[in-house]
Amino acid sequence: MIGGMLFRSLGFGAPGEGGMGGGIGLFEIVLIGGILYFLYRFLKRRREEATAGATYRVGQSAGTATPPSQPAYIPSAGNAAVDDIQQGISHVRQMDAGFDEKVFTDACMDVFFQIQGAWANRDMSTAKNVLTDEMYGILSEDARKLKSEKKINRLDNIAVRSVDINEVWQESGQDYITVRFQANLLDYTIDESTKQVLSGSRTEPVKFEEYWTFTRPVGKNAWKLSAIQQAQ
Repeated sequence: MIGGMLFRSLGFGAPGEGGMGGGIGLFEIVLIGGILYFLYRFLKRRREEATAGATYRVGQSAGTATPPSQPAYIPSAGNAAVDDIQQGISHVRQMDAGFDEKVFTDACMDVFFQIQGAWANRDMSTAKNVLTDEMYGILSEDARKLKSEKKINRLDNIAVRSVDINEVWQESGQDYITVRFQANLLDYTIDESTKQVLSGSRTEPVKFEEYWTFTRPVGKNAWKLSAIQQAQ
């Protein structure tokens, strides 16, 4: 439809339409604008639907933990991913020559335990320095909800089995690194007053696999957690 309007406006109208066109009229401008607007709305809605399913497990309570501005992450697999990771790390080192993978994953482990501790205490303020503003808001709201319902989510005997860099990229002046955590723990929720177990188990450990994405402005800046996603 748009192509036909443009062709007519450029003088390629069909016989009986006056030969050379007289330019795009007001109706055509309004119609084209409307089409482009609805196309934009359609694509925006599709993107939101694609990222809406991301969830996190900071204990048993699950909710959306990928802020709208967070780039979508799809876990990679296979040998090709190793080359992609090394290429991504080389880009990070262009602005931070001293970047060390082992130091980074050790720091991620510290953040993991710091956030789990804050979550179990239903007070994310103790982990605010390692969270982006959006993630801090999301986790704080869920912790507040637990507190208002007089529930406590216990995370005991946490044993991290592996911490691996799974994805590295740069976007809009930011470094992004996604780390895969594999861990075991006792994860259960109790009633604050009665101490009765409402969900989970005090004795049966659970295994889980999660992808934590950390970001920072490119260069030697502090990393902060920007998203948590469960393995599909």
